[in-house]
Amino acid sequence: MKPTDIAIPESLKPADGRFGAGPSKVRSEAMAALSERGRDYMGTSHRRSTVKSVVARLRGGLAELFSLPDGYEVLLGNGGTTVLWDAIVFGLIERRSQHYVFGEFSGKLADAVAHADFLSEPEIVESEPGTHPVPVPSERVDLYALTHNETSTGVAMPVRRVSRRGLVAVDATSAAAGMPVDPAEFDFYYFAPQKGLASDGGLWLALASPAAIERIEALAASDRYIPASINLRIALDNSRIDQTYNTPALATIFLAAEQIDWINANGGLEWASARCGESSATLYRWAEACSLARPFVERTEQRSPVVATIDFDSSIDATHISSALRANGIVDTESYRKLGRNQIRIAVYPAVDPDDVRALTGCLDYVIERLT
Repeated sequence: MKPTDIAIPESLKPADGRFGAGPSKVRSEAMAALSERGRDYMGTSHRRSTVKSVVARLRGGLAELFSLPDGYEVLLGNGGTTVLWDAIVFGLIERRSQHYVFGEFSGKLADAVAHADFLSEPEIVESEPGTHPVPVPSERVDLYALTHNETSTGVAMPVRRVSRRGLVAVDATSAAAGMPVDPAEFDFYYFAPQKGLASDGGLWLALASPAAIERIEALAASDRYIPASINLRIALDNSRIDQTYNTPALATIFLAAEQIDWINANGGLEWASARCGESSATLYRWAEACSLARPFVERTEQRSPVVATIDFDSSIDATHISSALRANGIVDTESYRKLGRNQIRIAVYPAVDPDDVRALTGCLDYVIERLT
């Protein structure tokens, strides 16, 4: 039987079959709210109150969600995390940075820094995929680059200050809104909205401490050339008046604001983290009980609560499992393309209903039985 010929009974299927690691599931209620507001919101100036009020709502909602202390500010700009990496290179690192690399995405900023001839060679602390490195304080660096959740491998790394000196910048692209974090442990916690914020891409957001703001302002005032489109000082100035330097995607901002309001109304980050933890625990328990599967990340304390990676025995092809699921409307369970493992990857961000995750495990049992 071909994988795509397997017909999963409707009674087993999740109500919503979207489990992608990004772009991720957008709640139907948020889409309905956007449709309702579309006539007076979409296609209007981002420098007028109609849009600026939604930006203010998003910034205020994030400050509430993360319980930001006095002096911390919420920044936003266009381009997503990839563009923000370049902005960090130009506008947040004085001379040398240290990077904790344990997968595809945690190495991206390090690569960008390595190509910047006005910065010193970065220090790299690396570990094998499926693990995370142990922090190593250094007297030579002025910024530590951490990743809260490695999206490619499903490894979570705690956010803690590595040293009493040096800023802590944290890539939280797949962690934000789904994993707990203490603002006292970071200076620049940044992410994009197409994952835990259940929105679309093309925007970056960051939570900046007073120390990070001071660094941004100092570097912007120095003789270092910084292109305007990635100048963090320009982003800071525009964020303070609830806008972006250039025109943003209005739907992205609206959907992100809807998601943050929904999370805050249900109990905030504690509620969202528990919800994601319930979903991921369901998957890990299933994998441990299945004779043909196991969690890819061996150490339980390093397993991601928002992106679960599950390896399969060589006797069954994980791509066939994903193909069968996709043919039945259960989508984006494929493993990260560059990891090259016989596995599936399931995102369980706050928008994903834990009941749908439980249903997914039943679908996995059904498909595996027919493929073997």
